[in-house]
Amino acid sequence: MNKLFILEDLDCAHCAEKIQNDVAEIAGVISSKCTLLTQKLKLELADDADVAAIVKEVKSIVNKYEPDVTVIEK
Repeated sequence: MNKLFILEDLDCAHCAEKIQNDVAEIAGVISSKCTLLTQKLKLELADDADVAAIVKEVKSIVNKYEPDVTVIEK
């Protein structure tokens, strides 16, 4: 299963890399890719992943590194 987030106002390449790496460590996340230019975070999730918990954790991680970024689920 894939999940896409728009990270509105993301403007730091270093923070994008930190977000990508931290999100990849969440249980149920197979892979993550955060792209600064498109302001998108793409996730590949395991079939049995707890999507609600992952979304909550993603928002927490983004807020940790970029508190002014708005996370929009697609």
